[in-house]
Parts: sequence; structure tokens; C-alpha cells
Amino acid sequence: MTERAVILIVDDEISNIEIMNAALEDQYEVCFATSGEQAIEVAKSVLPDLILLDVLMPGMDGYEVCHTLKQHPLLADVPIIFSTGLDDQDAEARGLSLGAIDYITKPIQPVILTARVRNHIELKRLRDQLAEMAVTDALTGLSNRRHLEHVLKTETARLARTGDWLSFIMVDIDFFKLFNDTYGHPVGDRCIAMVAAALNRAVRRAADLSARYGGEEFACVLPGATPEAGLAVAQDIQAQVRSLGIPHMTSTISSYVTVSVGVTSARCLPGMPFDLWIENADTQLYVSKAEGRNRIAANIFGAQPEVPNIDELRRIA
Repeated sequence: MTERAVILIVDDEISNIEIMNAALEDQYEVCFATSGEQAIEVAKSVLPDLILLDVLMPGMDGYEVCHTLKQHPLLADVPIIFSTGLDDQDAEARGLSLGAIDYITKPIQPVILTARVRNHIELKRLRDQLAEMAVTDALTGLSNRRHLEHVLKTETARLARTGDWLSFIMVDIDFFKLFNDTYGHPVGDRCIAMVAAALNRAVRRAADLSARYGGEEFACVLPGATPEAGLAVAQDIQAQVRSLGIPHMTSTISSYVTVSVGVTSARCLPGMPFDLWIENADTQLYVSKAEGRNRIAANIFGAQPEVPNIDELRRIA
């Protein structure tokens, strides 16, 4: 069953809210606010799918509310329909220039209201689907490389404000070319999808992100994860892949599919480029392969005098 869309009605006249609610409540989850300031707080709390926003309100008017919402990263893409008794093209143009998508005039006509809300909700769902497809790998359902790099950049900048840890993991399926040559590309795709699912089982926290980095390579962003926590996730990834028991008769290290893993950790500091984590994890992945594959290599970079002994974290078979 499809989850019902959430509509936020903002109007200082209770009678208008009642009319709009009566027209929409059978199809949508409806919440409301009676002032601009309250509208912003409610919107942050419920993250609505669409906002019906009165233009003329005491204090913070609809234009100010619209401008504020469009500056918020989680609300900027929420469609806003202005409701107003004004028959003023300049007012309409101003609202559209601030990011509103439509106008309805008062007195409210329920048939027109429901039609416009339905159309804009459907358009939003289509946009959301396209946005999801743009950041998702089609084969595995994991995030794609572009989305992973965006999240890594955002998280390193956010954590730099507190100097917190971030760990980054890169994973490569061992001897995957031989696997494809032996079993064929359709089976190879199935193997990649199964390893991706194993990765998801190991990377459990809501804040963490798993992605298909390219080909048979995967990566994970672990915000707030210490070196020990990063290594624990890497070990779980290997265990989850091992438990799949995917036969690999041409591997020189195991009868089953295995992975090599590179882990890197650092405290986030202002001005640190996000790609330092990628470079260091990639280097550790190379070390893991060079030392025999089916193992984990790890390091810590940056100036952190309180970190554990790197030799203890360097390699875990």
C-alpha cells in the first residue's frame, strides 16, 4: 500500500484550513499551521510533500516563509502552492520567483484545489523517483559513486566542526575477472548483487552509507566511526561475504568468493579534502591485494597523537 502524502496547510484563518482539510483529508495526511513562524517549525518536523501557503498573514508573511523554506536543505524541493485572495499578477510573479509552483485563489474551490494538489503531488513523486535513480546503482540498489562522494564530502565537512572520526572502507571481489570468465557475466552480475546485499547487512547504522564504487568494487562511508569501529565493520563484511558460500573454482586463494578490504580512518579537520579518505582506503586496498588478498589492510592518517598503535591495525587476515 502506498504511503499517503503529507500536506501542510498554512493559513491564519481557521475557516480556510477547515475548507482545505475537508477537501484533502480523505486522500492525504493533513497538518496545519496558523502563522509563518509555526509553519517553518512544523515543516522541519514533518517534512511535508506539499505546502499550501497563505500569502497574507500577520507577522511573517507567505513570501518570507517561502524564502526561508527554500534555503533549508531538507525543504528546498518541497512544492509550495500559494493561496491568496489577491488578484494581482505582480504578487503572483513575486511568489513564483521565490520558488512557488502554483497559485490558488480564495474563496477556495475544493474541486480545483484537489486537482492541483493531486497533479503536483504526482509530479513530486516522479521527480523523487528520478532523483533516486540518479544516485542509485541499478544492479545492486546501493548508492552509486557520485552519491557516495557527495555524502563523503558533506560528512567530512560536518564532522570537522567537532573534530570527530570518520572511517572509509573500500572492498574488491577477489579474482572477479576469472569468476566472470568461468561462470559468465549473468552469474557475475548475480555475484555482485549478492555481495552488495552482504555489504548492507554489515553496514547497519542509519548514518552509514554503502555504494557500488565501480565494477566489482564497493565503498562505505562510516561517519563517527573510530579506527576500531571501522575495522569491526570490515571484518563483518568479510564474514558476511564468506557466509554466502558462492563457489569460485578459479580463485587461487579459496574455493569460494572472497573480498579484499582497505580501511582508513581520520579525525575530520577544517579544510581536509574528502578525497584523502578515498586515496588512503584505495592504498590500503592495494596493500591487501599485494599481501595475498582475502584480508584487510588498515591505516590512520592525519595528526592524531591519541590514536591506537598503527601496527596493530595495519593488517588483519
